[in-house]
Amino acid sequence: MTELEKMKAGQLYDYSDPEIYAAHVRAVELCDEYNETKRTETARREEILRELFGSLGTNPVVEKNIRVDYGFNLRAGDNFFANYDCVFLDCAPITFGDNIFIAPQCGFYSVNHPLDAATRNKGVEKGLPITVGSDVWFGGGVKVMPGVTIGDNVVIGGGSVVVKDIPSDSLAVGNPARVVKKLPPREKN
Repeated sequence: MTELEKMKAGQLYDYSDPEIYAAHVRAVELCDEYNETKRTETARREEILRELFGSLGTNPVVEKNIRVDYGFNLRAGDNFFANYDCVFLDCAPITFGDNIFIAPQCGFYSVNHPLDAATRNKGVEKGLPITVGSDVWFGGGVKVMPGVTIGDNVVIGGGSVVVKDIPSDSLAVGNPARVVKKLPPREKN
C-alpha cells in the first residue's frame, strides 16, 4: 500500500512521502492562486475552487486567504460560504452539507498526530473525518477537531472548540463546545 493509499484508508502514513508532498504542494499553490485573484474574477475563482475541492455544489463563495492541505478530501454541497482566513486540514475527508456559513478565521482539522512521542517523531500521522450536515453556521474563530460529526440545523458559537459530536437542531458554544440550547427543527420545503 502506498503512503497516499494509507492516508485515504485512515491509517498512519508518512507525510513526507513524495506523492503526498506533491499533493500538498498542488493544494497550496491553488490556494495561493485563489488568494491572489480579484473578487471580481468570479469565473476564475470558481474554477480554482472546483479544481481544489474534491467536490463542490452550486453557488460557492469563499473569501481570500483560504488554506487547504490537500483538497481532494474536501467536499461541500450547495451554498457553501467561507469567510476570510479559513483553514481546512483535510488529510481525512471533511464533508459539508448544503447551506453552510463559516465566519472568519475558522479551522477544520482532520489531522491527528500520534500521542506517543517516539511514533510521532517518525513523521507519521493519520486523519479522522469531519462531517457537517446541512444548514450549519460556524461563528468567528471556531475550531473543529478530528473525528467530529455535526448534525443538521446547528449553530456553533464564535470561539468554540468542537471536540465531540454535536446533534442536529442545537446551539453549541464554549471550549470544549457543548450544547446549550435545542433549536426548533428547520422547516423543510
